This record gives sequence, C-alpha cells and structure tokens, in this order.
Amino acid sequence: MFTFGELIVILVVVGIVAGIVSTAAGLASLVSYPVLLALGLPPVTANVTNTVGLVFTSFGAVPASRRELRGHGQELKTLIPLTLVGSIVGAILLFIIPAATFAKVVPFFILIAGILVLIPRHIHVKQPGEIVVTPKWMTALAWLGIFLVGAYTGYFGAAGGVLMLSILSFTSAAPFVVYNAQKNLALGLANIVSAVVYGLQTPIQWRYVLPLGIGFLIGGSLGPRIVRHLPARLLKIVIGIGALGLAASLFKSAYGL
Repeated sequence: MFTFGELIVILVVVGIVAGIVSTAAGLASLVSYPVLLALGLPPVTANVTNTVGLVFTSFGAVPASRRELRGHGQELKTLIPLTLVGSIVGAILLFIIPAATFAKVVPFFILIAGILVLIPRHIHVKQPGEIVVTPKWMTALAWLGIFLVGAYTGYFGAAGGVLMLSILSFTSAAPFVVYNAQKNLALGLANIVSAVVYGLQTPIQWRYVLPLGIGFLIGGSLGPRIVRHLPARLLKIVIGIGALGLAASLFKSAYGL
C-alpha cells in the first residue's frame, strides 16, 4: 500500500509519460489505465479518472500544436462538432451499460484500432489546379466514423486517440503530424464534455485526478514537439503494436485467458 505522497509521485510520473504517449500516439491508456487498475480502482472508476485527467493534456497539447493546426479550420469545423456530439452520447451510455459488459467490449475496439493504424495508406497528392471530388457515400461514412469515435471516447476515453487516428489516416490527405494535432484538439474538447457528464453522474476521485492531470499537462505539452522530429511510419507502427498489446492485456483480464 502506498502513502499519499508516494501515490502523488507515481501518478504525476505516470501522467507525464501517458501525456506524451497520448499526444504523440493516442495511447495514454497503454500507460495510465492499467496503472489505475493496479492501484485498485474498478474499471469504470479508472476510466472516469483517466478521462477527467486527460482534460489537462489538451491544455498542454493544443498550444504546442498551433503550427500544425494553422490553416486547417475547415476540417476542424466538421471534425469537432461530430466528435463532441458523439462524446455526449458515449458518456451517457457508460452509466447505462453494465460494468461487466463494459469490460468485455472495450478490448475489441482497441484491437480494431490497432489493426487499422498498421494498415498502410496510399495518398493521392493533389496537383495544382486539380479538383478532387470525394464520393458522397465516402464522406458520409467518414462522418459516421468520426461520430462513433467520439461516442467511444465518451464511453471509454482510453485508446480513443488510436481510433481517431485510424479514421483520419484514411480520410485526411494531410501529414500525420497535422491530423495528429487535429485529433488532440477534437478529443481534448470531447474529454471536457465527457468529464462534465461524468461529474453529473458519479463522484470524481480528485486525489487521483489532480496529480495525474498535472503529469498529463506536462506530457501533453511535450508530445507534439516530439512528433515533429519522428518518422510518421515509425510512430504508426509503435501505435499499432501498443494498441494490440493493450487489447491482449484487456482480453486476458476480461475473459480470463
């Protein structure tokens, strides 16, 4: 059993590492969620604590990503509303669906996200003066995917970043560093909405959230800077493998494998 001081140090350090991983790869859950479970929090409580703590990540990540976000307001006008509406739906579902069901379905989402991230994408580079028309069905499918990722983020904040990256990797023609920054902004706002809904539904474990949040804030400001200097393909491989590892761990705990 840890003393209160030891618990604070552990959570701050975990938050820093998770904040970096969250903003660089969308995989904060690979670090913070298992630690919260190991500290004795039940799955739903650990998820709520993790999501509320993740709010602090956006306060560090968004200012650090201004360079990548500049000039992409049009994409954000679609991305942000769909994500926010989805997050409200997902946050409400968290308190309707039984905890046992929650623990059993989450590994499947993370497994799918890890596989999607690892699939190479082939981008058509737009030439000067060229008009590229995207089929309406493809646009509608992309919008539905973003909404569902928002709902998933509200339902289970952990690994929501990986799901969003997997969608944007197929729908965005921008470089990884750009759509990763868009992911950080959209999911940061979604986490704020989810945290408000959670706060109305259940008590927040602030003694875990605040030190974890301090770490997330520090790590969140470092992550976007690290992404600028790493190869995109390497990051995607790390993200995909990490997601598959997390899915395997959650499958084991949920199904006793």
